[in-house]
Amino acid sequence: MATIGMKELAKKLKLSTATVSKALRDSYDISEKTKQRVLKLAHELNYVPNAHASGLRGKKSKTIAVVIPEVADSYFAQAINGVETVAQKEGFHVLVYLTHEQVEKENLILQELLNGRVDGVLISVTSQSKDVTTIDKLISTGIPVVFFDRVFEGQGNGQITTDDFDASYKLTVHLIEQACKHIVFLLFSESLNISTQRMNGYKRALHEYGFNFTENNLLICTNQDQENKESIYKLLARKDRPDAIIASVEKLIMPTYLACMERNLVIPGNIRVAAFSNLVQAEILNPAITTITQPAFEMGKTAADLLLKALKGKPIDQEESNVVLPSVLEIRNSTKTPF
Repeated sequence: MATIGMKELAKKLKLSTATVSKALRDSYDISEKTKQRVLKLAHELNYVPNAHASGLRGKKSKTIAVVIPEVADSYFAQAINGVETVAQKEGFHVLVYLTHEQVEKENLILQELLNGRVDGVLISVTSQSKDVTTIDKLISTGIPVVFFDRVFEGQGNGQITTDDFDASYKLTVHLIEQACKHIVFLLFSESLNISTQRMNGYKRALHEYGFNFTENNLLICTNQDQENKESIYKLLARKDRPDAIIASVEKLIMPTYLACMERNLVIPGNIRVAAFSNLVQAEILNPAITTITQPAFEMGKTAADLLLKALKGKPIDQEESNVVLPSVLEIRNSTKTPF
């Protein structure tokens, strides 16, 4: 498909080029409705920014891109620190791009990176990402891509993950050992590999301990905190309300705690709560929350090491291209049996 420039895109949208440019850069000056309009058509028409790429293609920028859903999440903040530790040592700059869990924005970012702005890409995909077309284009033009945490299985130059299945299994077993009999799993994405692994580990533990998995064991959440809080509130209002909740991602902790508070449910007296989280404040929440803590810094560092090895043209064996680092179960007051 032929690509179009910003002027053509603005003309079709009946907007100024300045407005389109700001929308593509996620400027706060532009309304969310307009941004979504611009992103949608840009994706449909295969818009690629002209970043003076033709003159850069044969040169090295000494820059790598880190494409992530957000920075508010403690995991990603720690992972970036790991990336920068390696990059700075090797004389590379790091550009951080935020997708805000939007597939269209992720695709536009990757399209822009095709123009030679960076030498390599580290990426943790959005909760809805499925298409690897642009990833393949990057690799075919000589830009290596390494996935970390949220990955496309078998794609790119390598992937750095953690033991999501085993960690979720251990966390679920811990709750069962605390006499929990109705454990609900809060699922953030139905397409992400990490979500599938975490849910499967949870299911395995239920099965091995003689519990049946039904639709009442699963609550599918969104990227909106208020919607999630309302859904969890309704869950807690059921006659067969759960006696434990596992939040599969960090951003579901606050909606869960708030919903429990609004339902006047005491943690852990009335309900136990645990989560996958690298939240620095986990120990000072009331109560301190039990977490599966990922080796975020080490994952970022390992991903950057692998990317720079690819950039140097060094051979990468199977073991190096598929690294699984262990997470840690941190048991705190939110799941302990109250005295």
